Amino acid sequence: MRVHGGGTLYGREHELLAISRLTDSLVNHEGDALVIRGEPGAGKSALLADAMVTAARREVRVLPVHCARAEAEVSFAALHRLLQPVLPQADSLPARQRRALLTAVGVAGDGAPAGDASDLLAVSLAALELIASGRAGPTMAIIDDAHWLDEASGTVLSLVARRLSGRPGALLIARRDGHRMRFDASGVPELRLARLAETPARALLGSRLTGIPPATRDRLLDLAAGNPLALTELPAAWATQDTGGRVPLTGRLRQALTSPAADLPCTTRSSLIVAAAEASSPPADDYLTIAELLAAASIFAGRDVSLDVISPAIDAGVVEVRPRGLAFRHPLLAAAISQAASLEQRRAAHAALAQVLTGQPDRQVWHEAAVALGPDADLARRIRETASRAERRGAARLAATALERAAEFAPAQTDRGDDLLRAAEMAFDCGDADLGQRLLNSAESLDLATGQRAWHSWLRRAYADAGWPARGHLSMLVSMADPLTADGHALLAARSLRAGALRCLWGNPDQQTRAAISAAAQRVPLPPADPAVLAALACADPVRHGALVGDAIAGQTIDAADPAAMYLTGLAATAAGFYGDSLGFLSPAISGLRSQGRRGLLAQALACLAWAAVHLTRGRLAISAADEGARVARQTGQFPLAAAALLAKAAVAAQCGASSDAEPLIRDAQAELVPEGAALALVQFVRGRCAMTSQRYGQAAEQLRRVLDPADPACHPIIGAWGLADLAEAASRTGESAAATAYLRELESLARITRAPSHRAHAAYARPMLAGDDQAEALCLEALDRELADWPFLRGRMLLWYGRWLRRKRRIAESRVPLRTARDSFTALGLGPLAECAQRELRASGERRQHRGAADQLTAQELQISRLAAEGLSNREIGQQLSISHRTVGYHLHRVFPKLGITSRSQLHAAITRS
Repeated sequence: MRVHGGGTLYGREHELLAISRLTDSLVNHEGDALVIRGEPGAGKSALLADAMVTAARREVRVLPVHCARAEAEVSFAALHRLLQPVLPQADSLPARQRRALLTAVGVAGDGAPAGDASDLLAVSLAALELIASGRAGPTMAIIDDAHWLDEASGTVLSLVARRLSGRPGALLIARRDGHRMRFDASGVPELRLARLAETPARALLGSRLTGIPPATRDRLLDLAAGNPLALTELPAAWATQDTGGRVPLTGRLRQALTSPAADLPCTTRSSLIVAAAEASSPPADDYLTIAELLAAASIFAGRDVSLDVISPAIDAGVVEVRPRGLAFRHPLLAAAISQAASLEQRRAAHAALAQVLTGQPDRQVWHEAAVALGPDADLARRIRETASRAERRGAARLAATALERAAEFAPAQTDRGDDLLRAAEMAFDCGDADLGQRLLNSAESLDLATGQRAWHSWLRRAYADAGWPARGHLSMLVSMADPLTADGHALLAARSLRAGALRCLWGNPDQQTRAAISAAAQRVPLPPADPAVLAALACADPVRHGALVGDAIAGQTIDAADPAAMYLTGLAATAAGFYGDSLGFLSPAISGLRSQGRRGLLAQALACLAWAAVHLTRGRLAISAADEGARVARQTGQFPLAAAALLAKAAVAAQCGASSDAEPLIRDAQAELVPEGAALALVQFVRGRCAMTSQRYGQAAEQLRRVLDPADPACHPIIGAWGLADLAEAASRTGESAAATAYLRELESLARITRAPSHRAHAAYARPMLAGDDQAEALCLEALDRELADWPFLRGRMLLWYGRWLRRKRRIAESRVPLRTARDSFTALGLGPLAECAQRELRASGERRQHRGAADQLTAQELQISRLAAEGLSNREIGQQLSISHRTVGYHLHRVFPKLGITSRSQLHAAITRS
């Protein structure tokens, strides 16, 4: 990034360095030429402006000229404008050169030279002398829009460029891709401006428009496709126009984008209008085949159009032929060409395409809609069918756009209301709050039926914070449940309560609110095992409803076709402490939600999975889910959820005893969370777990007690229960036996009421530590054989405690077996500090040999890719889901196989299960 006179240049460090070197060489009398080329809006003029500032700072004289299209056929027009400031110095030139130059630029003689080689050489040598004589110091000639150079000026400047060596003169020339430049650049260095990478593109967009919804920001980034002018102009257009789904373009941006097409033949431009009509119509991933384009262009033009008509557009860089068909070089080109055409031309192009695309209803219907002028029930029905098919194949945003279009043609207001409300819900589910709010605003202007008004009100409140209900909306969501049920919207009532219950899980409302949600959920006329009802009950009061959740989960089957239901079931299982069961539901739910593009729910499911994996000591799975979850949560505006995901990563670091890694993550999370309830509770839990892993028992007790103290702002009874076993151990270690016993009694009560495996395991872990010597060993062995069998973190700690206990009882030889097992378990889990502790205990027992287990070395992205590959997805499908290329997927898998000790994809599933 660099600041120049006209603003800030992002992502052009390489180009700025090249221009700076040209200036340095010029100052040292080593002149040269440099050609900068790029697509319209790539930032060529901005670089030239920066070069002028740099040159002035270095006391270099600048001769700028901006070539004009109107003068492209006028011989020596550009040369005259370039040299006009220095023409008075022509008197010092040799007579023949002076006469040739002044005659060429029309200030002396009877006309321009005849154009033979000797005349052009004399003009060129005269121009060289004026530019690079050095009498007025180093000089840089800067030629912008050189694709409009007239032929004579281009020839002269070509000759000058090759004679600058050893002289204090330089040429800096900017030209556009796709134009034949009348400047022979052979032997002249050329610098092509690529599109901006993602990081500088985001920085440039952020400098122009702040406070935009993440989905809108990502949409603008996709549309701009790294073009600096688009990144600069789009935000202003987007902020001032009610787009209604149309891509807004400023006049400057439209002119820049369409300028390469301005000089194309009339028939070619007509064909581009047809191609633009298809490219600017959903679905955006469809390509227009050459045959389809020629057929539609022939209808549009009223005569046969051959392939030769397209060639000029390809040569000009407007379109390119790809394996699937014809595509515009830049995503905004289609919108620019379409908007530059007249309304009559656009309607004629859509009508031609509708006629050609018979048999392809999902493409044809968009063009028929573009031609239609009023309500049309049949057209609205067919657009709804397109929406249904789009939803089934996972294109949720496309389905929402289709329903919005269907509402425009629905004759009945009831149908229009249903279309808009369904579309709004889909938009929120895929994380596009901007589109969802716009659809709700459209629906608000209708005379909605009673049930629709309730639906509209629910959407307003449930998605007020992109799926994260604010505290003030909780009571509204609860109060809406009974009226929705009375109006026949039982499922909607359950979902309303689930939205409120989610706030109960990650927030910390009072017990009265929790009870109200539970009571309302039980009044909804749906089975208790319904995923929405189950999630509402589990999140609102996991203690009271834990046993119900356990029984319901036991009877549930995995239905990959309904990922939303699988997520809700997994959410209920996680909230109630059935973490092992939750993984079975959340994993297919995440795959389904990701493929459907439902990013709002995907972020929630990933955060849920991350914390379930933390409790199961599946560190790599937790980090992988947390990384993706935090990213998607930010994109969908669910910032408290992003903080929760970051804290899951911090919890993994805490379990490993890596406080230096955990604290930065905690600070990052605190920057995104609201300092109340679950947010502070999670922070305290992570810090307490870190202290426990490092065996700082007093500090651990201090941190974890805050989560259970009703007077503390970090109080959260659900999260507080996660630390009860640690508190019991810490209290017993610091001599607070009464407090330790109280924590154990609370744990045992939770285990008895909820029947949750996690509570039973924690109680079984804490019980031997508080028992007398006559019972401790038996309780420890029972816990190791039963409740702790599926909890490797607690089981390893129990083995470590048992080995220490045996050593204190002077049963030294017996102590080595549990200590050795604990060390190996901790090593396999990547828990270094605990493994070192077990090794110290082994050395104290007299064992000197140290064994080092081989921990899994996969990175978070490698693990994510490996899991998707283990599910049977191809490299290309994995790349599409993770927004990376299939080659990158192959590269990662190539690195994964030797790390896991396998040789084929068929072995991935078994290998990953061990991670």
